[in-house]
Amino acid sequence: MSAQDMYKVIVNSLATHVAVLDNQGIIIETNRSWQEFAKSNGMVGPIDCVGLNYLRICESAPDDASNSRYIARAIRQVIVGEISEFLTQYPCHSPTEKRWFSLRIVPYQKSGENKVLVTHDNITPIILAQEKLKQQEAELKAKTNALEETNIALKVLLEHRDKDKQEMEDRFVANIQELVLPYLEKLHGTNLDSRSSNLLDIAENHLQDVLSPFLKRLSALNLILTPQELEVATMVRQGKSSQDIADMLNVSVATVSFHRKKLRHKLGISKTGTNLRTYLLSLQ
Repeated sequence: MSAQDMYKVIVNSLATHVAVLDNQGIIIETNRSWQEFAKSNGMVGPIDCVGLNYLRICESAPDDASNSRYIARAIRQVIVGEISEFLTQYPCHSPTEKRWFSLRIVPYQKSGENKVLVTHDNITPIILAQEKLKQQEAELKAKTNALEETNIALKVLLEHRDKDKQEMEDRFVANIQELVLPYLEKLHGTNLDSRSSNLLDIAENHLQDVLSPFLKRLSALNLILTPQELEVATMVRQGKSSQDIADMLNVSVATVSFHRKKLRHKLGISKTGTNLRTYLLSLQ
């Protein structure tokens, strides 16, 4: 087999559609893939397309086929040597399927001959894979946006839940302080026997425990408070005055003031204008 015949076999074995154009854009040779494609797409006339002016066909395309005219201009530029190569992609859909091709135009590598090679590669699988990937990315983005919206809704719901919980606790505390504790304090001023007095003390202590959930928050802050500081903090939070606290703890007002000062220091508000009771109420 001669070298020329071998090259022809090689070119005919390619899946790429190959055509050789002369310096006028006329097709002078095509390979088997080109011819089979022409036949399968209802080519009128010789399926090798030899003698057809490929350049003129591109230039005479309808006004909306700007890509064809762009290709024609590139063929002329390659023929005269203005550019060394041209590559583009274009759709070529049939009535039964969608197809995309990659077009390449390169000079015919033989000295003294201003010819060009035009090749068409079917890149449909690549384009379809890219479109599928874009679709999957769009679906993933939509799902991500939906999850973000759901998270925002859940966050708002949890915030409302926490707010409702806080309001319910505040109402509970206010009711105990206004409707129960005052009557318990009045009982202390009556002549109770020892057993009744002890039961009253137990009831008050349990109520104070119920009314002091913020102490858990104090522990979480790793604050080291003395038992008396905890008692003072509890009563400050209830709105007791320093004199009331002193009477209930059987200490001086100066001692209560000292504990209040220590509490402000341990809570980190000693150098701010924050009200101690307001701060204690915020600790949930």
